[in-house]
Amino acid sequence: MFVQTERFLATHGGRLGDIAVYGQESNYTTWRLCKMNLAVRGIDADIRWNAEGSFHKDELPDLRADFILANPPFNISDWGGDKLKEDARWTYGTPPAGNANFAWLQHILHHLSPNGTAGVVLANGSMSSTQSGEGAIRQAMVEADVVDCMIALPGQLFYSTQIPACLWFLARNKNPNGESKAAAGLGDRRGQVLFIDARKLGHLVDRTRREFSDEDIERISTAYHAWRGELDAPEYFDEPGFCKSAMLEEIRGHGYVLTPGRYVGAAAVEDDGVPFAEKFAELREKLEAQLAEGEQLGAVIRKMLDGVIVP
Repeated sequence: MFVQTERFLATHGGRLGDIAVYGQESNYTTWRLCKMNLAVRGIDADIRWNAEGSFHKDELPDLRADFILANPPFNISDWGGDKLKEDARWTYGTPPAGNANFAWLQHILHHLSPNGTAGVVLANGSMSSTQSGEGAIRQAMVEADVVDCMIALPGQLFYSTQIPACLWFLARNKNPNGESKAAAGLGDRRGQVLFIDARKLGHLVDRTRREFSDEDIERISTAYHAWRGELDAPEYFDEPGFCKSAMLEEIRGHGYVLTPGRYVGAAAVEDDGVPFAEKFAELREKLEAQLAEGEQLGAVIRKMLDGVIVP
Protein backbone atom coordinates (compact mmCIF):
# COMPACT_ATOMS: atom_id res chain seq x y z
CA MET A 1 0.00 0.00 0.00
CA PHE A 2 2.83 2.43 0.82
CA VAL A 3 4.56 1.74 -2.51
CA GLN A 4 1.32 2.11 -4.46
CA THR A 5 0.60 5.37 -2.64
CA GLU A 6 3.87 6.85 -3.86
CA ARG A 7 3.15 5.61 -7.40
CA PHE A 8 -0.32 7.12 -7.27
CA LEU A 9 1.14 10.41 -6.12
CA ALA A 10 3.68 10.45 -8.96
CA THR A 11 1.01 9.57 -11.53
CA HIS A 12 -1.10 12.52 -10.38
CA GLY A 13 1.66 15.11 -10.54
CA GLY A 14 3.08 14.79 -7.03
CA ARG A 15 6.67 14.13 -6.03
CA LEU A 16 8.38 11.39 -4.07
CA GLY A 17 8.61 12.71 -0.54
CA ASP A 18 5.49 14.90 -0.73
CA ILE A 19 3.95 12.61 1.87
CA ALA A 20 5.23 11.26 5.17
CA VAL A 21 4.57 7.54 5.62
CA TYR A 22 3.85 5.98 9.02
CA GLY A 23 2.89 2.45 9.96
CA GLN A 24 2.96 -0.29 12.57
CA GLU A 25 3.40 -4.05 12.30
CA SER A 26 3.31 -6.85 14.88
CA ASN A 27 4.94 -9.58 12.77
CA TYR A 28 8.73 -9.08 12.91
CA THR A 29 9.43 -10.80 9.58
CA THR A 30 6.74 -8.77 7.81
CA TRP A 31 8.10 -5.59 9.39
CA ARG A 32 11.62 -6.29 8.10
CA LEU A 33 10.32 -7.08 4.60
CA CYS A 34 8.32 -3.85 4.63
CA LYS A 35 11.35 -1.79 5.69
CA MET A 36 13.48 -3.39 2.97
CA ASN A 37 10.79 -2.94 0.32
CA LEU A 38 10.48 0.77 1.11
CA ALA A 39 14.25 1.31 1.28
CA VAL A 40 14.82 -0.33 -2.12
CA ARG A 41 12.31 2.10 -3.65
CA GLY A 42 13.75 5.15 -1.89
CA ILE A 43 10.64 5.76 0.19
CA ASP A 44 11.38 7.33 3.56
CA ALA A 45 9.00 5.95 6.18
CA ASP A 46 8.60 5.57 9.92
CA ILE A 47 7.43 1.98 10.39
CA ARG A 48 7.33 0.75 13.99
CA TRP A 49 7.29 -2.81 15.32
CA ASN A 50 6.22 -4.46 18.53
CA ALA A 51 4.85 -7.91 19.23
CA GLU A 52 1.86 -6.61 21.20
CA GLY A 53 0.13 -5.00 18.22
CA SER A 54 -1.70 -1.74 17.54
CA PHE A 55 -4.47 -2.27 20.08
CA HIS A 56 -2.32 -3.00 23.10
CA LYS A 57 0.77 -0.92 22.29
CA ASP A 58 0.00 1.88 19.90
CA GLU A 59 3.40 3.02 18.66
CA LEU A 60 2.03 6.25 17.19
CA PRO A 61 -0.50 7.45 19.79
CA ASP A 62 -0.26 11.12 18.77
CA LEU A 63 -0.40 10.56 15.01
CA ARG A 64 -3.30 12.26 13.23
CA ALA A 65 -3.04 11.28 9.57
CA ASP A 66 -4.61 12.95 6.53
CA PHE A 67 -4.96 9.57 4.79
CA ILE A 68 -5.08 6.05 6.21
CA LEU A 69 -5.08 2.79 4.23
CA ALA A 70 -5.72 -0.45 6.10
CA ASN A 71 -6.39 -4.11 5.38
CA PRO A 72 -6.75 -5.52 8.90
CA PRO A 73 -7.40 -9.22 9.56
CA PHE A 74 -11.09 -10.10 9.29
CA ASN A 75 -13.20 -11.10 12.30
CA ILE A 76 -10.31 -11.85 14.69
CA SER A 77 -11.58 -13.08 18.05
CA ASP A 78 -8.33 -13.25 20.04
CA TRP A 79 -7.42 -9.56 19.98
CA GLY A 80 -7.64 -9.12 23.77
CA GLY A 81 -10.61 -6.80 23.72
CA ASP A 82 -11.63 -7.78 27.26
CA LYS A 83 -8.55 -5.90 28.53
CA LEU A 84 -9.41 -2.69 26.65
CA LYS A 85 -13.04 -2.06 27.59
CA GLU A 86 -12.37 1.49 28.82
CA ASP A 87 -10.00 2.49 26.01
CA ALA A 88 -10.23 6.14 24.88
CA ARG A 89 -10.38 5.07 21.22
CA TRP A 90 -13.87 3.58 21.59
CA THR A 91 -15.70 6.83 20.85
CA TYR A 92 -18.69 5.10 19.25
CA GLY A 93 -19.02 2.14 21.62
CA THR A 94 -16.97 -0.67 23.13
CA PRO A 95 -16.26 -3.29 20.44
CA PRO A 96 -17.07 -6.90 21.31
CA ALA A 97 -14.23 -8.99 22.72
CA GLY A 98 -15.06 -11.70 20.19
CA ASN A 99 -14.60 -9.62 17.02
CA ALA A 100 -12.13 -6.81 16.30
CA ASN A 101 -13.79 -5.35 13.18
CA PHE A 102 -15.20 -2.29 14.94
CA ALA A 103 -12.10 -1.95 17.07
CA TRP A 104 -10.11 -1.51 13.85
CA LEU A 105 -12.56 1.07 12.49
CA GLN A 106 -12.46 3.10 15.69
CA HIS A 107 -8.68 2.80 16.03
CA ILE A 108 -8.38 4.20 12.51
CA LEU A 109 -10.86 7.01 13.15
CA HIS A 110 -8.91 7.89 16.30
CA HIS A 111 -5.81 8.47 14.19
CA LEU A 112 -7.47 10.60 11.47
CA SER A 113 -6.75 14.33 11.30
CA PRO A 114 -9.72 16.76 11.45
CA ASN A 115 -10.01 16.62 7.65
CA GLY A 116 -8.66 13.08 7.26
CA THR A 117 -10.00 10.27 5.08
CA ALA A 118 -9.50 6.51 5.49
CA GLY A 119 -10.05 3.46 3.30
CA VAL A 120 -10.45 0.12 5.09
CA VAL A 121 -10.98 -3.42 3.76
CA LEU A 122 -13.25 -5.47 6.02
CA ALA A 123 -15.43 -8.57 6.03
CA ASN A 124 -18.97 -8.17 4.68
CA GLY A 125 -20.45 -8.91 8.08
CA SER A 126 -19.29 -5.53 9.33
CA MET A 127 -21.96 -3.87 7.15
CA SER A 128 -24.92 -5.60 8.76
CA SER A 129 -23.98 -7.45 11.96
CA THR A 130 -25.97 -6.60 15.09
CA GLN A 131 -24.26 -9.10 17.38
CA SER A 132 -22.61 -8.01 20.64
CA GLY A 133 -23.35 -4.33 20.12
CA GLU A 134 -21.83 -4.03 16.64
CA GLY A 135 -25.07 -2.63 15.25
CA ALA A 136 -25.11 0.09 17.92
CA ILE A 137 -21.52 1.08 17.09
CA ARG A 138 -22.32 1.23 13.38
CA GLN A 139 -25.39 3.37 14.19
CA ALA A 140 -23.29 5.77 16.25
CA MET A 141 -20.76 6.09 13.42
CA VAL A 142 -23.50 6.82 10.88
CA GLU A 143 -25.15 9.39 13.16
CA ALA A 144 -21.76 11.04 13.76
CA ASP A 145 -21.50 11.30 9.94
CA VAL A 146 -18.04 9.71 9.73
CA VAL A 147 -19.05 7.06 7.15
CA ASP A 148 -18.33 8.48 3.69
CA CYS A 149 -18.76 5.61 1.25
CA MET A 150 -19.46 1.85 1.30
CA ILE A 151 -18.37 -0.41 -1.56
CA ALA A 152 -19.42 -4.06 -1.88
CA LEU A 153 -16.76 -6.17 -3.62
CA PRO A 154 -17.07 -9.48 -5.49
CA GLY A 155 -15.58 -12.67 -4.09
CA GLN A 156 -12.23 -14.15 -5.08
CA LEU A 157 -10.38 -10.81 -5.15
CA PHE A 158 -7.81 -11.85 -2.54
CA TYR A 159 -5.17 -14.56 -2.49
CA SER A 160 -5.83 -15.39 1.15
CA THR A 161 -9.61 -15.81 1.00
CA GLN A 162 -12.32 -16.28 -1.62
CA ILE A 163 -15.08 -14.68 0.46
CA PRO A 164 -16.36 -11.29 -0.72
CA ALA A 165 -15.27 -8.25 1.27
CA CYS A 166 -16.21 -4.59 1.42
CA LEU A 167 -14.54 -1.19 1.54
CA TRP A 168 -15.29 1.37 4.24
CA PHE A 169 -14.38 4.98 3.43
CA LEU A 170 -14.35 7.12 6.55
CA ALA A 171 -14.17 10.93 6.70
CA ARG A 172 -13.73 13.16 9.71
CA ASN A 173 -15.22 16.17 7.97
CA LYS A 174 -17.69 16.18 5.08
CA ASN A 175 -18.07 19.95 5.32
CA PRO A 176 -16.18 21.60 2.42
CA ASN A 177 -15.95 24.99 4.13
CA GLY A 178 -12.51 24.24 5.53
CA GLU A 179 -9.67 25.91 3.63
CA SER A 180 -8.08 22.66 2.42
CA LYS A 181 -11.40 21.24 1.29
CA ALA A 182 -12.44 24.39 -0.51
CA ALA A 183 -9.13 24.37 -2.38
CA ALA A 184 -9.81 20.82 -3.48
CA GLY A 185 -13.26 21.82 -4.69
CA LEU A 186 -15.13 19.26 -2.61
CA GLY A 187 -18.90 19.38 -2.35
CA ASP A 188 -20.97 19.33 0.84
CA ARG A 189 -21.62 15.67 1.66
CA ARG A 190 -22.92 16.13 5.19
CA GLY A 191 -25.79 13.79 6.03
CA GLN A 192 -25.09 11.57 3.00
CA VAL A 193 -23.38 8.24 2.37
CA LEU A 194 -22.45 6.93 -1.08
CA PHE A 195 -23.19 3.25 -1.73
CA ILE A 196 -21.48 1.41 -4.60
CA ASP A 197 -22.31 -2.19 -5.50
CA ALA A 198 -19.30 -3.56 -7.40
CA ARG A 199 -20.11 -7.25 -6.91
CA LYS A 200 -20.75 -7.81 -10.62
CA LEU A 201 -17.52 -6.17 -11.75
CA GLY A 202 -14.20 -7.90 -12.39
CA HIS A 203 -13.19 -10.96 -14.39
CA LEU A 204 -11.73 -14.36 -13.50
CA VAL A 205 -8.01 -14.72 -14.23
CA ASP A 206 -8.07 -18.38 -13.13
CA ARG A 207 -10.47 -20.73 -11.36
CA THR A 208 -9.96 -19.17 -7.93
CA ARG A 209 -9.07 -15.51 -8.45
CA ARG A 210 -10.84 -12.46 -9.82
CA GLU A 211 -9.36 -9.11 -10.82
CA PHE A 212 -10.73 -5.67 -11.56
CA SER A 213 -9.86 -4.23 -14.95
CA ASP A 214 -8.66 -0.65 -15.32
CA GLU A 215 -12.16 0.16 -16.60
CA ASP A 216 -13.75 -1.33 -13.46
CA ILE A 217 -11.50 0.72 -11.20
CA GLU A 218 -12.17 3.83 -13.29
CA ARG A 219 -15.92 3.32 -13.02
CA ILE A 220 -15.80 3.00 -9.24
CA SER A 221 -13.36 5.85 -8.66
CA THR A 222 -15.17 8.20 -11.05
CA ALA A 223 -18.45 7.66 -9.20
CA TYR A 224 -16.78 8.39 -5.87
CA HIS A 225 -14.89 11.49 -7.05
CA ALA A 226 -18.00 12.81 -8.78
CA TRP A 227 -20.05 12.31 -5.62
CA ARG A 228 -17.39 14.15 -3.60
CA GLY A 229 -17.79 17.06 -6.00
CA GLU A 230 -14.14 17.29 -7.00
CA LEU A 231 -13.18 19.97 -9.50
CA ASP A 232 -12.18 17.74 -12.43
CA ALA A 233 -14.86 15.09 -11.87
CA PRO A 234 -18.09 14.84 -13.88
CA GLU A 235 -21.46 15.61 -12.34
CA TYR A 236 -22.70 12.82 -10.06
CA PHE A 237 -25.86 10.85 -10.83
CA ASP A 238 -27.32 7.82 -9.06
CA GLU A 239 -27.03 4.73 -11.26
CA PRO A 240 -29.62 2.02 -10.47
CA GLY A 241 -27.93 -1.26 -9.66
CA PHE A 242 -24.53 0.39 -9.17
CA CYS A 243 -24.44 3.52 -7.00
CA LYS A 244 -26.74 5.60 -4.81
CA SER A 245 -26.24 8.63 -2.57
CA ALA A 246 -28.43 7.98 0.46
CA MET A 247 -29.49 10.46 3.13
CA LEU A 248 -29.25 9.57 6.81
CA GLU A 249 -33.04 9.27 7.06
CA GLU A 250 -33.02 6.46 4.49
CA ILE A 251 -30.19 4.69 6.31
CA ARG A 252 -32.16 4.94 9.56
CA GLY A 253 -35.07 3.30 7.75
CA HIS A 254 -32.82 0.33 6.93
CA GLY A 255 -31.81 -0.06 10.57
CA TYR A 256 -28.31 1.31 9.88
CA VAL A 257 -27.44 -1.68 7.71
CA LEU A 258 -24.83 -0.46 5.21
CA THR A 259 -25.02 -3.18 2.55
CA PRO A 260 -24.99 -1.31 -0.81
CA GLY A 261 -27.46 -3.73 -2.41
CA ARG A 262 -30.18 -2.37 -0.12
CA TYR A 263 -29.79 1.11 -1.53
CA VAL A 264 -28.73 0.94 -5.18
CA GLY A 265 -31.73 -1.14 -6.28
CA ALA A 266 -31.86 -3.11 -9.51
CA ALA A 267 -30.19 -2.07 -12.73
CA ALA A 268 -32.46 -0.46 -15.28
CA VAL A 269 -33.65 -2.90 -17.95
CA GLU A 270 -33.40 -1.61 -21.49
CA ASP A 271 -36.78 -1.45 -23.25
CA ASP A 272 -36.53 -3.35 -26.53
CA GLY A 273 -40.04 -2.38 -27.60
CA VAL A 274 -41.46 -5.93 -27.40
CA PRO A 275 -44.77 -6.07 -25.42
CA PHE A 276 -44.65 -8.05 -22.16
CA ALA A 277 -47.44 -10.43 -23.24
CA GLU A 278 -45.45 -11.37 -26.35
CA LYS A 279 -42.26 -11.91 -24.32
CA PHE A 280 -44.13 -14.03 -21.77
CA ALA A 281 -45.69 -16.24 -24.46
CA GLU A 282 -42.27 -16.76 -26.08
CA LEU A 283 -40.63 -17.65 -22.76
CA ARG A 284 -43.44 -20.04 -21.87
CA GLU A 285 -43.14 -21.79 -25.23
CA LYS A 286 -39.39 -22.17 -24.71
CA LEU A 287 -39.92 -23.54 -21.19
CA GLU A 288 -42.49 -26.06 -22.41
CA ALA A 289 -40.04 -27.28 -25.07
CA GLN A 290 -37.26 -27.64 -22.48
CA LEU A 291 -39.56 -29.53 -20.10
CA ALA A 292 -40.57 -31.90 -22.91
CA GLU A 293 -36.92 -32.46 -23.79
CA GLY A 294 -36.20 -33.14 -20.13
CA GLU A 295 -38.91 -35.80 -20.01
CA GLN A 296 -37.45 -37.49 -23.12
CA LEU A 297 -33.97 -37.50 -21.59
CA GLY A 298 -35.40 -38.91 -18.37
CA ALA A 299 -37.03 -41.77 -20.29
CA VAL A 300 -33.72 -42.56 -22.04
CA ILE A 301 -31.84 -42.58 -18.74
CA ARG A 302 -34.43 -44.87 -17.09
CA LYS A 303 -34.20 -47.28 -20.05
CA MET A 304 -30.42 -47.37 -19.77
CA LEU A 305 -30.65 -47.98 -16.02
CA ASP A 306 -33.01 -50.90 -16.65
CA GLY A 307 -30.30 -52.48 -18.78
CA VAL A 308 -27.67 -52.32 -16.06
CA ILE A 309 -26.82 -55.77 -14.67
CA VAL A 310 -26.28 -55.65 -10.93
CA PRO A 311 -23.88 -58.42 -9.79
